[in-house]
Amino acid sequence: MKVYTLLAFVLLAVAGHAQTNLNNYKYVLVPERFDCQKEDNQYALNTIAKMLLEDKGFVVLMSNDQTPPEVAANKCNALKAEVTQKKGIFVTNLSLVLKDCQGNIVFKSKEGKSREKEWQPAYQEALRDAFTSLNAANYKYDGTVFNNQTPQAAATTTGSAVAPATTPAIAPVPAQTPAAPPAEMSGILYAQPTANGFQLVDTSPKKVMTILKTSVPDYFIAEGANGLVFKKDGAWYLEYYKDNKLVSQKLEIKF
Repeated sequence: MKVYTLLAFVLLAVAGHAQTNLNNYKYVLVPERFDCQKEDNQYALNTIAKMLLEDKGFVVLMSNDQTPPEVAANKCNALKAEVTQKKGIFVTNLSLVLKDCQGNIVFKSKEGKSREKEWQPAYQEALRDAFTSLNAANYKYDGTVFNNQTPQAAATTTGSAVAPATTPAIAPVPAQTPAAPPAEMSGILYAQPTANGFQLVDTSPKKVMTILKTSVPDYFIAEGANGLVFKKDGAWYLEYYKDNKLVSQKLEIKF
């Protein structure tokens, strides 16, 4: 009984230390391309990661965003987001990793899984599943600012530990054709319901885009554009990558 009590105390102490580490950070850097991707924002994973991190309370920075003074003065004031993949048969496995400026793991999620057959829905579902680990973290920035100092070298990893496993056979990945960026859209767009979301038509009427529902209210996947359509401050926006830069376009949508 004493052994179990001691073990529980140690685990709580470790979890508390890790939680403090995560709460030290206000900013997270999200790259245009994770190591598991073959092109920038493939399957819209980067914009979805940005959206989900912001939903948890982080300030997310991408390459073309203006760098805040505290991050410009010391890069150790920001975490770097990575998405890692474990190959499997008939299943897509992704994990979220947040590292400090020295490469120490501050947070590692559980292994998000999807058995969807199509690549884009599978990757997106697996990423959203991995992000559910952040729900238990109860993240809240504590105001810490690193002034010309580096975080402790020994950062504690949080999240679910993944048991060692034998390497499964790797399913072949078909070549991906880069999605064409959407044309500039102006005027009123009318949203017509479909089985999985809406199609947006202009006043012609001509269909200009199909948007697919996600698990987050007022966030849609722009089909074929590797982008997102979402509502912010009462207005609708389309965000996607063009020439390695994030493009944000305001839309007028009538539902």
